[in-house]
Amino acid sequence: MDYSQFLNMPEELSLMAVILLLFVADLFICKDKTPTEEGILHGNKIGNIAIVLMIFQVASNFLPTCMGCTPATEAFGGMYVHTPMMTIMKSILSIGTLITFLMANGYMRQTANIVKQGEFYIVTLFTLLGMYFMISAGHFIMFFIGLEMASVPMAALIAYDKYRYESAEAGAKFILLALFSSALLLYGVSFIYGATGSLYFSEIHDRFAADHTLLSTIGLLLFLSGMGFKISLVPFHLWTADTYQGAPTVVTGYLSVISKGSAAFVLFTVLIKAFAGEGFSEEWNTALFWIIIASITIANLFAIQQQNLKRFMAFSAISQAGYLVLGVMGGTEEGMTSLVFYLLVYMAANLGAFTVINVIEQKSGKIRIDDYDGLYETNPHLSFIMTLCLFSLAGIPPFAGFFSKFFIFMAAFKAGYQWLVLIALVNTVLSLYYYLLIVKAMYIRKNEHPIASFRSDNYSRAALTICTLGVVLLGLVSMIYDYIATLGYGM
Repeated sequence: MDYSQFLNMPEELSLMAVILLLFVADLFICKDKTPTEEGILHGNKIGNIAIVLMIFQVASNFLPTCMGCTPATEAFGGMYVHTPMMTIMKSILSIGTLITFLMANGYMRQTANIVKQGEFYIVTLFTLLGMYFMISAGHFIMFFIGLEMASVPMAALIAYDKYRYESAEAGAKFILLALFSSALLLYGVSFIYGATGSLYFSEIHDRFAADHTLLSTIGLLLFLSGMGFKISLVPFHLWTADTYQGAPTVVTGYLSVISKGSAAFVLFTVLIKAFAGEGFSEEWNTALFWIIIASITIANLFAIQQQNLKRFMAFSAISQAGYLVLGVMGGTEEGMTSLVFYLLVYMAANLGAFTVINVIEQKSGKIRIDDYDGLYETNPHLSFIMTLCLFSLAGIPPFAGFFSKFFIFMAAFKAGYQWLVLIALVNTVLSLYYYLLIVKAMYIRKNEHPIASFRSDNYSRAALTICTLGVVLLGLVSMIYDYIATLGYGM
């Protein structure tokens, strides 16, 4: 075996270096984990180290790509694939993880979390490493290893507050349903192997291009079912609201963006690499057509009925997943570009909203929409940032969410799915209604006992600053979308 092939995995190597350094830091540097009398540890050394290391990791991923120093390569007989587009996707996920760490810093200083601070950061990075492997997979075994590496630690994060009933219940539901979905997906992969005799995406594509059988069609449907769970598309979404509600808010934010975004990107790449043969692409495009309509419509209808903000954001995430998968339709190069750009904008808006929710929950313990009545009078800055993020999620100009929806609608329209785009546009108007319910609560409805005025911690303010800049600037700086477009498929 030629171990020099590991040098073709620069993002994974840099992330493994971060994980190992955090292990050492947690063992030898951050020994003092004794709660103070006030119940709050006045510092979070391991969190600070994790944030600094992630900044360097993002830079090490992103800068070589900008300089054109990341040519497409393969390793381990084509099981691992490395392209500039995949590097950009990994960099986006790393930026989202960095924002999550900033958001979590105050939460990690709580008494109950002092003794397990290091575990949170390390386990989170292991899920990110699994997503990296999924993105660069050129073989179904590599893909499945990455999938499980991302899913199993995620269950631990969801059940992080193990002495809180809701968190433990959410973790149990997630791991059980993750096992069932993985079993479906693996069963589908076995059918595909039986039909083609290979697990390499390129070889499967070549054999399906000539002919495909009922066995391969069943394998494709089972694969889509498994991925539908990971992205939380209807009808594979039933775990989402309970899990989002029970998990710690910082984990919910991470799950709603990073996990979902990586799965959507991988769905696109696998469908293009393995299932884009003549006649076969029509089957998965038809299946996704109805799944997208169901996801956007049903999620919007259920979101209107929610009072718990985390359940509200869960159904919002299901709806956004439907828009995200719009970029997959047709499997075009423009669809790939719009999907990656949509994820970048969605990450900024959704993590910004979750940061506001997390800060208010930590300061007041309140999580319901009617608790936000009159919030503008006591916390105008948080109300303003929350409004910007919600407007971006709804796709209101001139915020970045408008441009991300425009690009993804245009990609699907040019691919020949005009009716699907029309239905998505109608649902966008419906989504605007329920996002405005929160804005109405903050600015218009009165509250005799509003949430008290408070000052956010510096880390949360840094996360909010990054997300606000993303919401405002990403849509106006057209060079970002143009740069992603220049990378093409690269597969």
